[in-house]
Amino acid sequence: STLYFHLLSLIFSLNRHLQRKEENEDWIKPLIHQSQGAKEFAYCPYSKFRVGAALLAHDGTVFTGCNVENASYNLGLCAERTAIAKAVSGGYLAIASDLEDQFISPCGGCRQFMREFGDHWSVYLSKPDGSYKEMTIEDLLPVSFGPEDLKKKRFINVENAF
Repeated sequence: STLYFHLLSLIFSLNRHLQRKEENEDWIKPLIHQSQGAKEFAYCPYSKFRVGAALLAHDGTVFTGCNVENASYNLGLCAERTAIAKAVSGGYLAIASDLEDQFISPCGGCRQFMREFGDHWSVYLSKPDGSYKEMTIEDLLPVSFGPEDLKKKRFINVENAF
């Protein structure tokens, strides 16, 4: 239940209707545990930085993901994106890494990838002692660009068109 190997975890909630923090305890620790297991499958010969993720869908199904690096660095996949791609339907997501006693935050690419699903859902950053703090995607990626921006009215004329 607690993080035994000084692992850090993040929990991302894709559920837009979160319950009170105290009611979330039942699913936070099991997802942290599964995310720790998922990181064991990480393929990271370049960074040596293992990350695992676990996403709990609304029907109780858990989808795990790990980081998969590539010699062409930009083709690598982060654990968060791997898990989300496996289960875009929503739920909760936990991510674990090998960092010591500090919070870990998703990279900019993962923040934008998660932003695709909204900016008001909660992100829980946790430490090895089980303590965690809540943030939103909006906190992690302020003034972001999302799907709704593509629907906004645009002003185009000859001077500003290609």
